[in-house]
Amino acid sequence: MGCKAWIAGCSGTSLTEDERRFFADERPWGFILFGRNIHSAEQLSDLVAALKDVGGRERVPVFVDQEGGRVQRLRPPLAPSYPPSATLGRIHDADPRKGERAAWLQGRLLAHDLMGYGINADCLPCLDLPVEGAHSVIGDRAYGTDPVVVATLGRAAADGLVAGGVLPVMKHMPGHGRGNADSHLELPVVDAHRSTLAERDFAPFVALKTLPAAMTAHLLFTDIDPTFPATLSPIVIESVIRHEIGFDGLLMTDDMSMKALRGDIGDLARQAISAGCDVALHCNGDMAEMRKVASAVQPLRDEALRRALHAEAFLAPHRPSLDEAGLRAEFDELVARVA
Repeated sequence: MGCKAWIAGCSGTSLTEDERRFFADERPWGFILFGRNIHSAEQLSDLVAALKDVGGRERVPVFVDQEGGRVQRLRPPLAPSYPPSATLGRIHDADPRKGERAAWLQGRLLAHDLMGYGINADCLPCLDLPVEGAHSVIGDRAYGTDPVVVATLGRAAADGLVAGGVLPVMKHMPGHGRGNADSHLELPVVDAHRSTLAERDFAPFVALKTLPAAMTAHLLFTDIDPTFPATLSPIVIESVIRHEIGFDGLLMTDDMSMKALRGDIGDLARQAISAGCDVALHCNGDMAEMRKVASAVQPLRDEALRRALHAEAFLAPHRPSLDEAGLRAEFDELVARVA
C-alpha cells in the first residue's frame, strides 16, 4: 500500500523508536522540520536521512519554512541569515530587473543551504498581499502590496528553488494578507467582497498556478463561505482554488494543529481532505495527535496521488553544483543597495 495523505513532524533532534515504528506503519507522504528538530549540522543530516529511510521510497519530501527574515528554521552557523521578502521588494522598487535577480538568487542559495542537509522542500514563496490594518503575521514576509510585483518575485524565488533541486510550496492560498489575526492563535476573518479578493489577493496565485504545490490559509472568507475556513471549505477549494485560480497542483493544508482550527484533530484532518485538500500537514510532533491524523486520512490515490507524484518529480536526488561564493557575493551586493 502507498503512502498516506499527510505530512508529519517529529518531536526532537532524532527519531524515537516509537516514532520510527509509527511512521513505518502510518506512512506519511512527507515530513516537516522545525527549530526543535535542529541542533547541529551532523545531527540535522542524520535526522533527515532517518526520515527519508523510514519514508521508504526514493523521493520523500522533507519540508521546512526557510523564507528569510523572521521565518528561518535553519540559522547561523547552519545556514546564513537572509533578508525578509519585503527587502527583495524594495530592490525591485529601485530596479525591477535587479529585484527579480535578487529573488532568484535568494531561492537558489536557500536551496543550496537546505540540500546540504538533504532537505528538499521549502514552504516558499509567500504570495500574500498585506493590506493596511491587517495583522502583522504576514507583514514583511510579503514581497510587497502590488499583485504583479508579488507574482514576479514569487516566481523568481520558486525558479531559484527548483534550479537547486528543492520543491517550492506557495502560500497561503487563496491569500492570507487581509487576515485580522494570527492564525497560529485564532481564526482570522476576512469580510472583503469576493470581487476585491479576485482582483488582488488571488492574482499572484493565478499567475503562479502552474507551480507544483501550495499551502492553504486558515482564514474565514465570509463572502465566499461564512461557515468554514478555507482549509476546511469545499466552496473555497473547489470554486476558488481549483476553478477560479486554476491551480491543479498538490494542495497541502497549513498546520492542522494551529489554533485557528477548533475541534478534534482527527475530525479536522478528515474534513480538510474531504473538502479537497490533497494532504494534511501536522507539525507539532505530538504522538497522540499524530495517531488521530494518521487514522483519519487514507492512502493517496487518484488525483491526489497524481499531484503528489508530480510534486515529487521536483525533488533532486543530489545537490546541484553551484558557484556559491560568486552568487552569494552578487546577492549581498544587491541587498546592500537597500540596506
